[in-house]
Amino acid sequence: MNKKIVHDALILTAFTLALGLILGMVYGITKNARDAASEAARKAAFQAVFADAADFKAVEYDKNEANSMIKDAGFSDTIDDVEQALAGDGSVLGYVITVTAKDGSQGSITFSVGIQNDGTVNGYSITDIGETPGLGMKAAEAAFYSQFENKKVDSFAVVKQKPSADNEIESITGSTITSKAMANGCNAAIHYFQNALGGAQS
Repeated sequence: MNKKIVHDALILTAFTLALGLILGMVYGITKNARDAASEAARKAAFQAVFADAADFKAVEYDKNEANSMIKDAGFSDTIDDVEQALAGDGSVLGYVITVTAKDGSQGSITFSVGIQNDGTVNGYSITDIGETPGLGMKAAEAAFYSQFENKKVDSFAVVKQKPSADNEIESITGSTITSKAMANGCNAAIHYFQNALGGAQS
């Protein structure tokens, strides 16, 4: 009886080890695929807000210092990545600043904001969003995000009526919270650009 118990225990242990090994291999394979897909999405977001850039170069920055600066300015967002947008000859066209807005209606929203050297905002490109379909998800539609494109402003303001100024963004109907989250994230990127990256150059 004891021999059978030991035998069964050994078989179970061997099976568990084999299963663990297989799961580990599968995780390793899928992790590489997920990482590659994530990197591709990041690069696509960069290109979306800087179509004329030939390449992008990561800027070294102190994340804690950056987020402290943003927080002190009244934003709840975080700066997740800073990239130089480079022309074919290597000259800097501007920056792509990736931010995570913490104040979406259904959670955080991560997106990249392109800002030219002269301070013109090219627009934003979302890489992670979980807002309500038909409402907050409209932040990823051209009808809304196009309002942020080619704007040289110090900050954006969300309004419920037709915009009367260049910095005004008409809110998504029924989703003012998401609209403000996108505007605040863009404003955080502008603030960081102005105060940590040298600001607008004539």
